Amino acid sequence: MELSKEVAEEISNPAGWITASSGQGGDCLEAKHLSDGRVALRDTEQPDAEPWVLRRPVWDKFIAGAKNGIFDF
Repeated sequence: MELSKEVAEEISNPAGWITASSGQGGDCLEAKHLSDGRVALRDTEQPDAEPWVLRRPVWDKFIAGAKNGIFDF
């Protein structure tokens, strides 16, 4: 899926990224809610790498799974 110029600019803007962290330093994910309803997801250790851009229903299922412990091991 191609990104519009506006969404690409949103992603490159450092403001608005939310960091999920264990408080241990490093190994964190950042998410950013985009104006087109999608969510960008990136690794804090590679902030210049192309982020994953997820449709909102995919993001919502991911969050529900995390809350329900699907990723616990």
